[in-house]
Amino acid sequence: MTEETKNNINIDGADYAMDDLTPEQQKILTHIADLNTKIQNVNFQIEQLRVAQSAFKNLLKNSLNAPVEEAQAAADTAKAESEK
Repeated sequence: MTEETKNNINIDGADYAMDDLTPEQQKILTHIADLNTKIQNVNFQIEQLRVAQSAFKNLLKNSLNAPVEEAQAAADTAKAESEK
């Protein structure tokens, strides 16, 4: 939508000189730039949250499987000792 160069801005294919914009238009551009930064930050945080969520899911799966694995290991050990 907007592409800013040193003293010009391109909005939907039209170039505008920053000095020709009204203070209100410049303020709107500042809002747009700030919102773009915030959107990037939120997307970064979402990525972090998804990774953390995946890690917690794996922890839960591992904790649910641990008793079964421990019981199986104990059974294997008992069987091996009985065969001696």
